[in-house]
Amino acid sequence: MKELGEKFKEAREKTGISLEEAAIDLEYKVSQLEEIENGNYKDFKDKFLLKTIISDYAKYLGFDPEEIIDEFNTFVFESTSKIPIDEIAKASKNMNKDTDDQIASPYTATEEPKKVPLIIIISLVVLLIVFLGILCYNLFFKDTGSSSFDVSYLMEVIHENC
Repeated sequence: MKELGEKFKEAREKTGISLEEAAIDLEYKVSQLEEIENGNYKDFKDKFLLKTIISDYAKYLGFDPEEIIDEFNTFVFESTSKIPIDEIAKASKNMNKDTDDQIASPYTATEEPKKVPLIIIISLVVLLIVFLGILCYNLFFKDTGSSSFDVSYLMEVIHENC
């Protein structure tokens, strides 16, 4: 990025344009153009804005913006995509130790279904048993006053207990 910034600075100075003039013409801040000329791409939080400024600045200075953006992309790729060999070796060792842990991209990882806690299942079973116990007690052990099974009495018992 430093080489790209120097190329811009050299071209700007050769044409006799000050940094302030270029900033006014391009409608960017002087500090933004200055950071690009100094090769400080990390000072830009928005990389898309940085690419836009670089492209506009390249066009303004007479460069082919596509070539400059390709150069910038190559620089960014080389500076961010290289993983040191030591880190690869550590990751390989850790993968051999922890075969249960799978590394997955957030885009390809599948969600595991939510598990219902055991305590909830046990609570529901206990409540069901208690309800059935009360129902059976009221049906068979409570004196109903009649010797035959009565559906209306069953509905009354269910209504009382619910």
